[in-house]
Amino acid sequence: MENIDGSNDVETDAEMKLLRDRFRLSAISITESQAKQSGMEVSKVVVTCLADLTFKYIERVARDLHLFAQHANRKSVNMEDVILCAHRNGHLSGLLRTFSNDLKAKDPQSERKRKKEAKKNEKTTAILL
Repeated sequence: MENIDGSNDVETDAEMKLLRDRFRLSAISITESQAKQSGMEVSKVVVTCLADLTFKYIERVARDLHLFAQHANRKSVNMEDVILCAHRNGHLSGLLRTFSNDLKAKDPQSERKRKKEAKKNEKTTAILL
């Protein structure tokens, strides 16, 4: 059975399993490093369970982001989608907004470009009316 993008379920499942395994290994490595710095020991079973839960959470976030972009008739996710997805976590949402504002401050050119395009679209709409 083929998916929308032309890949089949077997390929997608294999890719997902590989991604999950790599994520699990990274989580184990990070946890062991942090535990060593703190002088603690963490069971690999606990770390594996935590990595699996985190991976499932990230899958849900990715689906939500896709739906937000789709709802806005876009094919790609933007920063506002990510901030909206984090709205339940006030601290994270605040950090993301700060990060977004810092990025916009570093690249004021893109903001001006968007404003020019918006004005151009307004003029076109006015002409059509």
